[in-house]
Amino acid sequence: MFSSDILVNARSLTAKMTGVHRYTEELCKRLDGRIERVSPGRPMHGPMGHLWEQFLLPRLAAGHLLWSPANAGPLSLERQVVTFHDIAVLDHPEWFGKRFAAWYRWLIPRLARRVQRIVAVSEFTKSRLVDSLGVDPVKIAVIPNGVDERFRQASRVEYFELRRRLPVPRSAYVLSVGSLEPRKNLARLLEAWSRCVDHIPPSVWLVISGIKGASQVFLSTPTMSLPRRVHFTGYVPERELPALYRGALTLIYPSVYEGFGLPALEAMASGVPPIVGDNTSLPEIVNDAGLCIDPHDVDAISQAMIRMINDVDLREEFGRRSLARSRLFDWNKTSRATWKVLSEVI
Repeated sequence: MFSSDILVNARSLTAKMTGVHRYTEELCKRLDGRIERVSPGRPMHGPMGHLWEQFLLPRLAAGHLLWSPANAGPLSLERQVVTFHDIAVLDHPEWFGKRFAAWYRWLIPRLARRVQRIVAVSEFTKSRLVDSLGVDPVKIAVIPNGVDERFRQASRVEYFELRRRLPVPRSAYVLSVGSLEPRKNLARLLEAWSRCVDHIPPSVWLVISGIKGASQVFLSTPTMSLPRRVHFTGYVPERELPALYRGALTLIYPSVYEGFGLPALEAMASGVPPIVGDNTSLPEIVNDAGLCIDPHDVDAISQAMIRMINDVDLREEFGRRSLARSRLFDWNKTSRATWKVLSEVI
């Protein structure tokens, strides 16, 4: 049925674009011809998706090596490589729906111990797999995500075109990108913005781009009255993201938990300096190319935004560092390292 020796569990590609989806798509595109995708005939989420993955997929993958690139895979298949982006559902089950958390808290420890190899997208994720689940570190290959060249190539012309299509404020803005879910720290960000808005030029807005996490997965983000000069774009199509980054003064990404932090890297590749949380994987990705702050400290978030907005020289210096740092991350490099792991197992 399948001509390739290596199949990729592509169930995640039937969902809307997320960081995990982008990772899977970017690597599948580069490994095309050496691996073969297998996915449900139609989008399957929730219990039906889990049933397909656990019971039908193992039969389809019989005699092949299976690569599952999205934090989950069939428990019955030992001949498998799994990519773990994070284990947030184990570290913070309170952020997820009860049934979702219960399922993955049961599956992930067993899967991580059973499969032949694991790819972790950061040293932080590797450390959590080792410390929390007792996985042998020798079994884990750390292979960071990459960033697409189109983020480096976005022009001001594309940004002005974007402003015509989306109701993005015509003045300067601070950008926040990501699903609106608890770990993204939206309530503290909005409180921090309310504290800094009187200390920055009146032309600067906060633009928040993203959609609410699926209701069956993520618990509701606490709501509050919106401060002045805040604009929600909703979901922004992939093709529009480079221009959206390109128009920003800085990216504000005070997430309290990340397995990698792709928006920070995409901003850096666009020459836009990030402000990120000083925990989990984000300092590992950003290093000295942005400001790292305590994401639980509202005043620290506010002061970082004031500093980055008002200090042009600082912003330009971090912009130069961001571009240089982003060149260390490349999807071609990620795909070559991933192929090496798959080849060793096959």
